[in-house]
Amino acid sequence: MTITSANQLELLQTAEAVAREKMIDPGLVIEAMEESLARAAQSRYGAEMDIRVSIDRKTGRATFERFRTVVEDGAVENYQAEMTVEEAKRFMENPQIGGEFVEEVPPVDMGRIAAQSAKQVILQKIREAERDKQFEDYKDRVGTIINVPVQREEYGNLIVDLNPGDGVLRRNEKIGRESYRTGDRIRLYIKDVRREPRGPQVFLSRTAPEFMAELFKMEVPEIYDGIIEVKAVARDPGSRAKIAVVSYDTSIDPVGACVGMRGSRVQAVVNELQGEKIDIVPWNEDVPTFLVNALQPAEVSKVVLDEDAERIEVVVPNDQLSLAIGRRGQNVRLASQLTGLDIDIMTEEEESQRRQAEFAKRTRIFMETLDLDEFFAQLLVSEGFTSLEEVAYVEIEELLVIDGVDEDTAKELQARARGLIDERDRKALEDARELGVDQSLIDFEGLTPLMIEALAKDGVLNLEDFATCADWELAGGWTEQDGERVKDTGVLEDFDLGLEEARSMVLTARVLLGWITPEELESQTKAAAGEEEEAPEEESGA
Repeated sequence: MTITSANQLELLQTAEAVAREKMIDPGLVIEAMEESLARAAQSRYGAEMDIRVSIDRKTGRATFERFRTVVEDGAVENYQAEMTVEEAKRFMENPQIGGEFVEEVPPVDMGRIAAQSAKQVILQKIREAERDKQFEDYKDRVGTIINVPVQREEYGNLIVDLNPGDGVLRRNEKIGRESYRTGDRIRLYIKDVRREPRGPQVFLSRTAPEFMAELFKMEVPEIYDGIIEVKAVARDPGSRAKIAVVSYDTSIDPVGACVGMRGSRVQAVVNELQGEKIDIVPWNEDVPTFLVNALQPAEVSKVVLDEDAERIEVVVPNDQLSLAIGRRGQNVRLASQLTGLDIDIMTEEEESQRRQAEFAKRTRIFMETLDLDEFFAQLLVSEGFTSLEEVAYVEIEELLVIDGVDEDTAKELQARARGLIDERDRKALEDARELGVDQSLIDFEGLTPLMIEALAKDGVLNLEDFATCADWELAGGWTEQDGERVKDTGVLEDFDLGLEEARSMVLTARVLLGWITPEELESQTKAAAGEEEEAPEEESGA
């Protein structure tokens, strides 16, 4: 496109045509033309000159003007774009520093190279305008589904027409086996719209769990009306998915509503997702109950929940193990994503073997420490006693319910247990002192001698060391690395110290050291309690 100063009306006609085609403001196209003409003039008159071009929006006449700024004497750096006060007096009355002297210069005719450069400037401006309009059009549509035509496929990525501009459905956001031809219409989920260094970007997906939730919202009026809510979705795109739903109207079955008459509603979603099998399960705020539903079609015998570790153990009949795990672990993996918990699955036989091993271990401990025969030790374990402390400090009446235990026997048992505990604690403190532990740590309330010994072995020798510990360093916790949950072992984890208790002890130590005030302790404790109250709600809405 060659632009000259003569064909003035053609400038306006070109701007309007381009703006109409690209659906952008004609003013933006004219601004791009002004910039391109200014660059052409600079290449003619000199790059150091400050030349600006203005195009009359009615006549199309292009005016070329040279600007020079008035600066202090001796401060001129660019003689083509600046002048001193004395020089300015020849052209202006009472010139002021910072003022500008403007003079019109003859228009320029573009040569071939200048015209190509101008064309590039205009096209670049148009692309920027398109991207800005695209951002404005789509920024409020995040989380919705659009139906757009396919333009072409490049290296496995689909280029679609977002009108204005193009969008890219990346290869990893496509459902594996689907393919499209130019002109086909495709439903896409808008994951995000962001301003990137290379311009505004619209992030599209067909594999996002939210895409399935929105499809059900389109097919199930009860979800659209808010009577039924999709609480969680887990997908293995193109293969299988699980969706958890809950009804806020007791007269409406959430699963039945999502399935539809003869499966019509869920089948519409399945067809859109290229045959992806969908399990619709009822959501329940009780996590074990929800998990039992999530593991369908497998039957579950028992569920053991460890809330601190966010792990759950599931016991299934021997013949249900492969069904619960699913092909290549698919069923249990999707159930884990749906509940937000790590799931360990074992058979009834494995669980029985584990319980027998734990029973034998505790029996052996009582036999070795309390000098009991096997039968008597087994009686203690059967009644729920798991440690020396429980035997030593339990109410004596709880020991008397054991067959064959009279008051004298119970007192003898407790005396033995307390003696062993005292000797063990004495030895632990002795070892801790040898490691260099300070009396400030020994006197700190809440730490047992065995805990102090464990801390000393880990290099925590005084109250200052203890006060610098994080709660998870003491009680243990879980972190995520490369998408997998990894266990962090705590120094005091073997003593059944919870995160909340560890946090409270560390804060108390900081108060004793004067690092924080009691008021700050109270506010931090309340804040932590508030976070824990909110956590279950966040988890249930995953």
